Amino acid sequence: MPDLRLSELRRYPVKSCRGQQLETAVVQPWGLAGDRRWMLVDDTGEAVTAREHKEMLLIQPRLRADGGLEASAPPDSDLEDLVVPPPDGGRLIEVTVFGRAPFGATEAGVVADAWFTKVLGEPVRLAFADDPNRRQANPEFAGPGVPMHFGDAYPLLLTTEASLTALNGLVAAGPRADEGPLPMVRFRPNLVVAGGVPWAEDGWRRIRVGQAEFRVVKGCDRCAIPTTNDQTAVRHKEPTYTLAQHRRWDGAVWFGMNLVPVTRGATLHVGDEVELLDARPATDGPPR
Repeated sequence: MPDLRLSELRRYPVKSCRGQQLETAVVQPWGLAGDRRWMLVDDTGEAVTAREHKEMLLIQPRLRADGGLEASAPPDSDLEDLVVPPPDGGRLIEVTVFGRAPFGATEAGVVADAWFTKVLGEPVRLAFADDPNRRQANPEFAGPGVPMHFGDAYPLLLTTEASLTALNGLVAAGPRADEGPLPMVRFRPNLVVAGGVPWAEDGWRRIRVGQAEFRVVKGCDRCAIPTTNDQTAVRHKEPTYTLAQHRRWDGAVWFGMNLVPVTRGATLHVGDEVELLDARPATDGPPR
């Protein structure tokens, strides 16, 4: 068995904004505690993300001990930091993520809405997933009844250092070598695993990380966000260009694996052992 360890833990308090690197994290039914419980929406309730507003990657949110939120604007802004009090269970608004089934979320309030509107330059509202049970992960792969925060479709994302090293090697050998090497943060994972061989995670189906078990349900098809420099918000061609040469199936490019928690309430620690409970040869890419 390969020697695999959890090398990084990350959460993203506001969908599409900058994340936080952690030493420990609690596993909840819908993912890591505090991950993607806040989201910006437009006047129709649809999610607003860094796909369209790459400057969102420069907004730094921080969770408060009282359940509220703080946020710092991008460095070139003169806005003072935002403080959002804990949600009080107020009026629900109907929101959607990529046009899928609508569900209810709590309004954060006019002060937060005005602050984010100034940062993005168009009207947006801040919503809180007060009850993730109102939304479900994609049942085609996750199975029925898996609750979801504001993530795209599944509770957690896992990547491996071995695959990133291999990808960066391919970038370095290609025509856009000046755009590499790519840092792991560009892929916005929750769990990063060290050890093993590149792309072996394509064949993982069930793993244990410390005391927590997860089902590995689907590969992650990548959008434009990994092409965006997380420090400058400048958008490039990599890694999409290289992934399209080596990791393209079904009209999409793939990096990372989506997870569904089996063990709930366990605490993960950086350095935890990662054990493969069900794995098969990764011969034709990830499940997709």
